[in-house]
Amino acid sequence: MSFVQTLTKSTLEGGLQMLRLTGVTQEQLRKTEGALVPIVHLGEEHLPRIMAHLLALSEHDRYLRFGYTATDKHIQRYVDGLNFERDEIYGIFNTDLDIIAMAHLALIKDAGREFSSEFGVSVASHVRGRGYGARLFERAVIHARNEKVYQMYIHALSENAPMIRIARKGGARIERDGSETEAYLTLPKRDLDSRVTEFVADQYAKTNYSIKEDAKRFWNFLSKVQEIREGVRGARHQAAE
Repeated sequence: MSFVQTLTKSTLEGGLQMLRLTGVTQEQLRKTEGALVPIVHLGEEHLPRIMAHLLALSEHDRYLRFGYTATDKHIQRYVDGLNFERDEIYGIFNTDLDIIAMAHLALIKDAGREFSSEFGVSVASHVRGRGYGARLFERAVIHARNEKVYQMYIHALSENAPMIRIARKGGARIERDGSETEAYLTLPKRDLDSRVTEFVADQYAKTNYSIKEDAKRFWNFLSKVQEIREGVRGARHQAAE
């Protein structure tokens, strides 16, 4: 187990112990397990990484994510239009703090109507098969419930089998119309379990992200030290000649 993994594991165990001491039951903790992938709330400070993640998607992946073959300009327009105050944008980071999976939960809160939401997700090709899309979906469902949203809507191309599978597994009603598929998921009301789950997920994600930041700074520092040492060594050799 790496140094970063050890710190993350010990921090998480400490956080769970605190929750137990405050009266959270084992059953409530068990129900948070699916959310304990470090999923970070993204903000404006993450815009360059969001842009890099989406631009790295292949032409076909962009087609599946947006429903059309999005050019770089289309993606720039999408990123510029992100509303961090209204919507929830989530990301999963690797140790280099690159976004490897991202979800956008658009919250629709029109006056006089029940609240609803729309969900979209993208996962980098080299990390597929790890369940990141499903975890982001679960995380979005938890938040939507806690925001008193009654329904989640997903629009996907019919060939986007992974997204349709995630929606169907979540209990969504699937309606297929040729090349397009719509999924509607009716959400249960928020309760103590949903609020505890979101709290634990947020705290874990913040801690994990901080550890990755510290680790990256540490390795960058070592790299600079190594560069300096090599420069000094090279200067000594030249002086000796």
